[in-house]
Amino acid sequence: MAAPNKKLAEALKSLRAIQKKNITAINTNELTRSHREQLLASGYILEIIKGWYIISNPGEKKGDSTLWYSSFWNFCSGFLDNRYKKKWCISPEQSVSLHSGNFSIPNQLIIKSPDANNTKTNLPFNTSLFNLKASLPGDDEMDVKEGIRMYSKASALINCGEVYFRNNPGDARTVLSAIRDASEILAYVLPGGNTTKAGRLAGAFRNIGSSRIADDIIKTLKGLKYDIREEDPFSGKSAFIIPVREKSPYANRITLMWYSMRETVIKYFPEEKKLPADTEKYMKLVQDKYVTDAYHSLSIEGYRVSADLIERVANGSWNPESDTGDRDHKNALAALGYWEAFQSVKKSIKMVLKGRNPGKTADLEHGNWYRKMFSPQVTAGILKAYDLAGYRNARVYISKSAHVPLNHSAVRDAMPAFFELLKKEKNPAVRVVLGNFIFVYIHPYMDGNGRIARFLMNVMLASGGYPWTVIPVEQRDKYMDSLEQASVHQNIKPFTKFLAKLVKAGLSGKPTAKKL
Repeated sequence: MAAPNKKLAEALKSLRAIQKKNITAINTNELTRSHREQLLASGYILEIIKGWYIISNPGEKKGDSTLWYSSFWNFCSGFLDNRYKKKWCISPEQSVSLHSGNFSIPNQLIIKSPDANNTKTNLPFNTSLFNLKASLPGDDEMDVKEGIRMYSKASALINCGEVYFRNNPGDARTVLSAIRDASEILAYVLPGGNTTKAGRLAGAFRNIGSSRIADDIIKTLKGLKYDIREEDPFSGKSAFIIPVREKSPYANRITLMWYSMRETVIKYFPEEKKLPADTEKYMKLVQDKYVTDAYHSLSIEGYRVSADLIERVANGSWNPESDTGDRDHKNALAALGYWEAFQSVKKSIKMVLKGRNPGKTADLEHGNWYRKMFSPQVTAGILKAYDLAGYRNARVYISKSAHVPLNHSAVRDAMPAFFELLKKEKNPAVRVVLGNFIFVYIHPYMDGNGRIARFLMNVMLASGGYPWTVIPVEQRDKYMDSLEQASVHQNIKPFTKFLAKLVKAGLSGKPTAKKL
């Protein structure tokens, strides 16, 4: 009889073979019963629904949603391809959201297939599939994005219900801005002569400033003697007009979010103060916050650091050359990186206090903060120097969040748009709140995004004469929940009020976080 460890090794070999085939939704038939039981008992696979599994991590905490959220789209594509033999697609409404770059995990994914039976398939963490028996759009009206079969941009917009435009204006406007010519819409509208949908889209295009496309739709249908009435599905509330020809859909999405959220930020955030006349005094107050800030910021990210460790790093008594514990201690490396990044951030604040554009400063300097933060890990051999060369080159997920950051290829479009907005923004409160939020929303790096975002926030606070503000680890859940509301539901109010309360406390001289 084979030893238990040998059996597990054999089971892992079979799992590795499945991985090499890029199979993400594992059917019970992919593994022998013995291997399946070994892997399941050891935590290397997790059952999602009866007979279907995903690859897991034995160290995964029970009740943590991260694994499922990071596997959701891949599991659905594999599971649905198997069930319906690629004769399926998601709803037009959810197609629009994905085309806009919004890969947040929905509570329910609507699946259309002629072979479906109008049933619900329950999935983990209150997610589900609803399998709707319905005909599919033609092949020319279909796209496949990251394995998900969906309506094309134009077809999805045409087939969306009116309520979608009101409930998801950011996603809808982002995809509308990606349509370059009325012919993309007319190709699908004319054969059926659907004037209601055509009139709704004409109104939608006019709402985002694409009047030429709107006019072409109306004129073409009227020229063919159709009775068409233009109707704005956004209920008349116009968006900021995007220069469509110059932007990608991902850049458009960031721009629309910025302008749709800024008025809420201005309403709830304290008014800006004058830049401090005494720069050195302000910088001393910043330095005085260092130990408290480092403790809370690192603790939010799960590092276990103490005041003693932070002080040892700051005064140079941390000695990885002679102390093996220091050399191997990931918490110490994180503390050292934070100290070095903090020094770089202080230089950026001085630039801003001297009158340099805060958005431009952040654009030019944030890469330095990042490199300083992780350079100790390069020195220790944990990371390679090229890992610090720029933005991420792979998909990244946020722990326990239903928000899925943009694909790495989209980051290259989104980040320049973000910094352009930051440079042009006149209101420092908007720079503070949306600078922090949208940086985390994009998640441009594989690691360190939260820490860099909080550094960015404090540079923007300085630009408005506000004090350096520490987000306390004791309020981590509230902090993360408010970010989730902004990321998944486009509701910036909770995050704005959360930061505003901390800043108001700082302005009144009250500590925002307990000192060590």
